[in-house]
Amino acid sequence: MNKDRIEGSAKQAKGAVKNAAGKLTGDTKLQSEGTADKIEGKVQNAVGGLKDKLKEK
Repeated sequence: MNKDRIEGSAKQAKGAVKNAAGKLTGDTKLQSEGTADKIEGKVQNAVGGLKDKLKEK
């Protein structure tokens, strides 16, 4: 597991919290930021996974 996968997972978690907080408070901007963070985290996690696979070969 490399740095990208760890940071990606952290961004996904942060995004989920922001999204939930936005839903609870009715803050659509915060909700959108949370969704964007979750997507960014998923992409970074995927990049980390590719790097791991390349290292294995």
